[in-house]
Amino acid sequence: MASSLRSGTTKTIAVIVADVSNPHFSIAVKEIERAARMQDYTTFILNAYEDQEVERKAIQTALSKNVDGIIICPSQGSENNMAFLERTGTPFVLLGRHLEDDTMDYVVSDDEKGGYLATRHLLELGHRDILFLNAHHSISSSRERLAGYKRAMAESGFAVKPELIREVSHLTGGVKNELSEVIKSRLAYTALFAFNDMMAWESIYVLNKHHIRVPDQISVVGFDNIQSRLFVPFPLTSVSNAKGKTSRKAFEILLKKMHKQSSGKRYHEVVDTRLVVRESTRSLRQHD
Repeated sequence: MASSLRSGTTKTIAVIVADVSNPHFSIAVKEIERAARMQDYTTFILNAYEDQEVERKAIQTALSKNVDGIIICPSQGSENNMAFLERTGTPFVLLGRHLEDDTMDYVVSDDEKGGYLATRHLLELGHRDILFLNAHHSISSSRERLAGYKRAMAESGFAVKPELIREVSHLTGGVKNELSEVIKSRLAYTALFAFNDMMAWESIYVLNKHHIRVPDQISVVGFDNIQSRLFVPFPLTSVSNAKGKTSRKAFEILLKKMHKQSSGKRYHEVVDTRLVVRESTRSLRQHD
C-alpha cells in the first residue's frame, strides 16, 4: 500500500466485458484476474450487457475508482465510448474485438480463420446449404467470421445465399426467435454455424423442440470451445480461440502501458484459432 501511495498508483485494473453471463467472458476474466494477481493487482469486473449506455457508465465507474488501466471487450457500436476512453489518457487494451479504424491496442483471435475453418469442415462433410447465425455486424468478430464463411464457400465454388446469413439479437430469446422463423419458412439447410457456443447450444435446444435431431438431421458448429473448460452434456464441434492466451496477452500489454514501457508502440495481436471436432457434426452422406 505504501509503495502504491508513493508511486501514485492504486494497483487496480478494471475489466469491462460485454456479457459476463457468457462463459467465454467469465473464463477470460478468470485468466486476467490470475495474471493480475501475480503482479499484485486487484481486478474490478464490470458488465456492459452489450449496451452502449451501460458501457459508458461502466467506464466512468472504473475511472472514478482511479484504476491504473482497463481491459475492455467493446459492446456493439461503441466507437464513441472507446474514443471517450482514449481521451481520458487511462491505459487500456481492447480484448476480443477491435474497431474498424484500428487505432487502438487490441488482442483478438483470428476470427476470419475461425469462420473459414468451421465452414470448410461442414463443406468437407458434404454440406452446401449452411445457415450462419451471426451477431450484429458492428462487432468486428462478427464481420470477420462472416468473411471466413464466405471465403470457404468461394474456395469450394459455392455461391453464398444471403437468406442463409442471419443476424441474431443479443437479447434473451434472440436465437429462439430467429431460428424458429427460419424453421417456419422451410428454408433449406443441412448445417448450422453459430457465432458462438452459447448460440449453438440454444440452436440445438430449439431444433430439438421442433423434433429436428443434431447431428442426424442438422450438423452444428459453435465458436469459443467453451467445452474445453466446462462440462456440458452435448459434445459440440467448435472453434477454439485460445481464451487463456488472449487474456494473458491483453494483461501483458496493459502492464507495459501502465508502466510506460510501450514506447508508443501500437499493439495489434491476433491469436491463432483451430477447429475442435466433436459429435455435433456429421457427414451429409451418412444422413441418407
